[in-house]
Amino acid sequence: MGFWKWSSFFWGGGEGPSSGFGSSSTAEEVTQGIRAGHLTAIVTGATSGIGKETARVLALRGATVVIPCRTLESGRKVKESILEHNPDARIDIMEMDLSSLDSVGSFARAFNSSYQHLNILINNAGIMASPFQLSKDGVELQFATNHLGHFQLTNLLLDKMKKTAKETGIQGRIINVSSLGHTRQFDESCFNLEKINDQSKYAPFGAYSHSKLANIWHANELSRRLQEEGSNVAANSLHPGAISTNLCRYLNLKPFILDSIAAVMKAFVKSIPQGASTTCYLALHPDMKGVTGKYFVNCNEALPSFTARDRVLSSRFWDFSQELLKRLGGGR
Repeated sequence: MGFWKWSSFFWGGGEGPSSGFGSSSTAEEVTQGIRAGHLTAIVTGATSGIGKETARVLALRGATVVIPCRTLESGRKVKESILEHNPDARIDIMEMDLSSLDSVGSFARAFNSSYQHLNILINNAGIMASPFQLSKDGVELQFATNHLGHFQLTNLLLDKMKKTAKETGIQGRIINVSSLGHTRQFDESCFNLEKINDQSKYAPFGAYSHSKLANIWHANELSRRLQEEGSNVAANSLHPGAISTNLCRYLNLKPFILDSIAAVMKAFVKSIPQGASTTCYLALHPDMKGVTGKYFVNCNEALPSFTARDRVLSSRFWDFSQELLKRLGGGR
């Protein structure tokens, strides 16, 4: 990765005049004055980091926010934290382990039976560069968590979102949080579960890169299919910028090395409120009405990699993901 690509990763890149917001904008600033009391949203990975800030700001604007969490205890803590500063916040917690297809299916069934509407789905949760591990379903953990769980979750909630959009006339919005990390060299291994699960060939950052590329392909192909059928639901993806969160917890570096890196990069790393801004912009801003199949950085449209824009590859990957869900028993 050359200097300009690294600078884009830390500063965010893709900044332009179209939205009036940029890398220093916060989630509260980009949603200022927006009333979302009529909306219901799901935010995955909202027990910490930019996911928690996204949930907090959506609730601040009045939305009902459902937080899926691996344990109800972790969910209660984040709910109490948000309510402490915003007693009127409408926050619900439900149990879900994104790396387990059974758990995702149970969550989706419970949500669909309990809630009349779903306007916004934010696929935010993720892990980065974790040691090799298989999920409960026998899938490499980064691929299972960052892509396959979100792919299944979206599939199971899509009818609810389409119905909501039709009944209310309000465009549904699906948002995949990707990363500039998707630009690492692509290879065909991400189309083969045996290769994905090959521990001898496992490269932590390579696996992360493929999972983030998958997030963009997913959003792009979903957008195309929704447009073809005339559904009033948009799907977009984004790079939030480099943010100091626990996403980096798997980096096997000595504390003094991490401290040194943090000191050097302090000027380039976004705060959590800044890191959540693009997600909140895509979720709530009226300027995003009718915008779909796009990739955003710093609240402005940007170009992902050439591979990420390849329609043939995105269609192939969609079919691969669907077949994989069927093979693993996670279709419905």
